[in-house]
Formats: sequence, structure tokens, C-alpha cells
Amino acid sequence: MLGEPALWWQAVGIFVGHFAGWVQAWEACIGDDAKEQKIVHALRSAAANVGAMGLAGHAARLEENLLMRLAGKTEPVPEALRRNLLDSFRRTWGAASDACQSNRSELAR
Repeated sequence: MLGEPALWWQAVGIFVGHFAGWVQAWEACIGDDAKEQKIVHALRSAAANVGAMGLAGHAARLEENLLMRLAGKTEPVPEALRRNLLDSFRRTWGAASDACQSNRSELAR
């Protein structure tokens, strides 16, 4: 996507559309470590693809903890991991959504 801004904007648009309902889907998975790990992994990968490295990092930390639990660790997931991911997601998704709308307005001119 480097040097291809239209391709990057397309990826950001897909990210915004695909993850619009992510918070609700994620919250429904909490309590099932395997399902939660899968949905957090998808977010981590997509965030990295559009350059949202802060969000990808928060997702990676939660995913790592969930994988340890799936491997037998019995300690609960620290709530700070989920809270940080949620805050980062809301900021990142909101900024991406606003940017996509602005970009569409610019292209329409």
C-alpha cells in the first residue's frame, strides 16, 4: 500500500466497515477465551494492516494473555488489558471513520 494512497484508503474503509460492530461481538465473547482470542486476533491483524500500531499492540497484549490461559494459566485476564483495548479501539475506529468520511467528501469535490 506504500505509494498507493487509494489502496490504503480502501483498506481503511474496509476496516471501518468490517469492525463497526466489533465491540458488541467482542463483549459477547468475554468468558470464552477461545472465541475472545479469535476476535481479538482478527482486530490485531486488521489494525496492523492499516498502520494502527497502538491498537494492534493493545490487541496483541490481550491476545497473548488469552493464549496463556488457553495453555493452562489460571489467573484471570487483567481488566486493564480489556479496558486499554476498548479505549484504543474506540479512538482508532472513530478517527478512521472520520477520516474516511472526510476523504469521501474531498474526492466528491
